[in-house]
Amino acid sequence: MGNEMQEMKRSFSDYKPQHFLWDVSEDGRVATLTLNRPERKNPLTFESYAELRKLFRDLAEASDIRAVVLAGAGGNFSSGGDVFEIIEPLTKMAMPELLAFTRMTGDVVKAMRKCPQPIIAAVDGICAGAGAILAMASDLRLATPEARTAFLFTRVGLAGADMGACGILPRIIGQGRAAELLYTGRFMNAAEGERWGFYNALHPQADLTDAAQVLARQLADGPWFAHGMTKTMLNQEWAMGIDEMIESEAQAQAICMATGDFTRAFEAFAAKRKPIFEGN
Repeated sequence: MGNEMQEMKRSFSDYKPQHFLWDVSEDGRVATLTLNRPERKNPLTFESYAELRKLFRDLAEASDIRAVVLAGAGGNFSSGGDVFEIIEPLTKMAMPELLAFTRMTGDVVKAMRKCPQPIIAAVDGICAGAGAILAMASDLRLATPEARTAFLFTRVGLAGADMGACGILPRIIGQGRAAELLYTGRFMNAAEGERWGFYNALHPQADLTDAAQVLARQLADGPWFAHGMTKTMLNQEWAMGIDEMIESEAQAQAICMATGDFTRAFEAFAAKRKPIFEGN
């Protein structure tokens, strides 16, 4: 069964996307996904949404990728849904088509949260609308002092309840702060974002890419099976009571203790050397 499961794994080193850039480190462990429409501040289209959903779903079967950096080209992260390629067509759709679209965009967030790899958003410049959602749905967020983040949905007559924002954002920055951003649609500056916990750290523009890569490398070279378990539990425990949380974590930790990584880490500690994690 172990060999059969291993054969089911896929390599993403040679993945060729159509709607964004994809770069993988030499050892295959760290992937960088770059939204690449810089002339329009990297907006999303129906097609790019669908490709993002498929990629993050497929990453659950990756045999090589252990951490993902999500970035934008040209000094901006993403301006959200393209006004003329998404918003204008949506104004002409009937309810079944609208619901199919909103479910698809929500599926992108679900796929990001369910893929085992930690996702690090590297945010510079504009991070708005669906772009802000992509940053929110990532596991960790780094930004430049120039980053400006806004959940703009109310500005176009929509609810702030988009792609999980009313559930996820309060858990990151608190209910009151999330309510303010979702009601007003105003831009949160980088200093606010760091102070409120939306951004884990700020870096100068010249250093952002390197900082994201260093963090991704740290995670990829760490106990990446256990990191996947941590991500799973962070998501699952939102809906649990304290007794369920403790029992679920007891089971999760026991599974990690049964891995070779746990034994190798102890042996390395005893021998005063750096452990090598193999994910099994």
